[in-house]
Amino acid sequence: MKIAIASDHAALEMKADLVQWLGEQGHEVADLGPYDGTSVDYPDYGYKLGEAIASGAAERGIALCGSGIGIAIAANRNPKVRCAQVSEPLSAKLCRSHNDANAIAMGARLIGPEMARACVTAFLTTDFEGGRHTRRVDKLSKTPQDV
Repeated sequence: MKIAIASDHAALEMKADLVQWLGEQGHEVADLGPYDGTSVDYPDYGYKLGEAIASGAAERGIALCGSGIGIAIAANRNPKVRCAQVSEPLSAKLCRSHNDANAIAMGARLIGPEMARACVTAFLTTDFEGGRHTRRVDKLSKTPQDV
């Protein structure tokens, strides 16, 4: 699977760990940065991740920052992105099965590497259930006036 991953400086170590691990799992990983510990602004990287998903360059995305919250908000500015902030595998599974999430965000200051890998595994191996969820997911890319 083609996976884009981006972080801010607070999650640089977690990103490096996941990039290596995902590659070992056979995925094609696009590391969108940053590449050193220089302080950066998470919105810049959330926007890059959103563009990679929206353009089709990546099938799924992983967004990382200190809490996972800010970068998720930034990624979700793109109407083609459905990024859920997760901290355990059940949320990662439900965001796929019920919300057809195409990205997850995690906080490097909140969870460790094993939990991050467990969340990514659940996210990548869960299919969208469709059915009753399809109507709701379709509304997510519309403005409230269009619903």
